[in-house]
Amino acid sequence: MGVGLFLSLIALLVVGTFSAAAGLARNAREAVALAKGAVPAAYEPIVQQWGNLCPALNPALLAAQLYQESGWNPRARSGADAEGIAQFIPGTWATHGVDGDGDGKADVWDPQDAIPSAARYDCDLAAYVKNVPGDNTDNMLASYNAGAYAVIQAGGIPPFAETQNYVRIIRSLAKSFAAPVGRLAPSQQAAAAISFAQDQLGKKYLWGGEGRADQGGRFDCSGLTQASYASVGVKLPRVANDQWNAGPHPSRDQLLPGDLVFFAYDLNDPRTIHHVGIYVGGGYMIDAPHSGAYIRFDPIDAADYIGATRVTQDGAAALPSAQAA
Repeated sequence: MGVGLFLSLIALLVVGTFSAAAGLARNAREAVALAKGAVPAAYEPIVQQWGNLCPALNPALLAAQLYQESGWNPRARSGADAEGIAQFIPGTWATHGVDGDGDGKADVWDPQDAIPSAARYDCDLAAYVKNVPGDNTDNMLASYNAGAYAVIQAGGIPPFAETQNYVRIIRSLAKSFAAPVGRLAPSQQAAAAISFAQDQLGKKYLWGGEGRADQGGRFDCSGLTQASYASVGVKLPRVANDQWNAGPHPSRDQLLPGDLVFFAYDLNDPRTIHHVGIYVGGGYMIDAPHSGAYIRFDPIDAADYIGATRVTQDGAAALPSAQAA
């Protein structure tokens, strides 16, 4: 009996150890880091820090909200009097604004205060709706849009199109800001998008070109990538640095044909992206390089290469420019 009891205790210890290890592994898998270059370098540390304020929030979600609200513009002001990088209205700032940088003043125009305030506001909302059925993060985002009372009354995401779209948009955009875990799924539209781009080889570059008949079917760099994906039903924004957030960001060794590849003046700030092409494999892209040149194959390994985006239908549809269209 003594030996049996001892073996039983050992078995429980082993099971407990493996259960704890599995729990730690799950937590490690669920930890979210920001994709390299996805957030402007000036804001990346504070978004990474405050994005982990509570379990319902993560850095990629916080980044997606800030991008959706202001496009990283700390001086943004809306027609509804929303102010700053996090677009707080004065009444909400009065109750939820915090002095994030410890300078003695909570300033809505200072990202060092506004970003922590946005995170704290999110987490306060998550706490308000913690007992509501469904996913707490979805309910937090719905509360951000419609108010916690509406979420509590509805028993989850309210049946408002605007609120349901907001939750979907932030969830989709967050994938563009999160560092990928494992290998990304290939694009389903890549082959047809490349085929369209190949048909444009040899055409002369045109600044502002979108391939219209009155432009002689000519393109500039982002006009070419936009048209290539439009040919398969994916609507991308017109400007290269807006196309950056149309999906997750594969690493250089995970590139697949059809990925958009980007080039920037500042490799720590995607707002400085100045060129885009469509990757075709073997270290090459099809691109419309510059005035006086022709659409051609070019190598992607240049000093100003900032990264790539694997375009998804949901990712493109979540971009602010797509919502406004």
